[in-house]
Amino acid sequence: MKPSAVHSTPSAPVTDQSSAVVLDVRSREEFAFGHVPGSYNIPLHELPQRLNDIRALGRPLILCCASGQRSGQAVHYLRSQGIACENGGSWLEVRYNLLNESGGCCG
Repeated sequence: MKPSAVHSTPSAPVTDQSSAVVLDVRSREEFAFGHVPGSYNIPLHELPQRLNDIRALGRPLILCCASGQRSGQAVHYLRSQGIACENGGSWLEVRYNLLNESGGCCG
């Protein structure tokens, strides 16, 4: 994914994960087989066309995918567009971290 010709200052990483939105950049098929509860699914290849939808979320984003590679690419692109986000890695890691942060348990 190529960054836009419009340059902006990269945004800072997300520090308060409790106020962040989880954005899963895997395919719809992958998402259907399992995802972080309450997360949004916008596949990596759709990000340039969905920037307005992403901005409308209005909160910092934690991006995830299967391993962290696609979400890493997405973070690079979205930060170049001035969107605050960080790479959460695997969706399983993000789910685990959010459950532990909120006092929930895995089971």
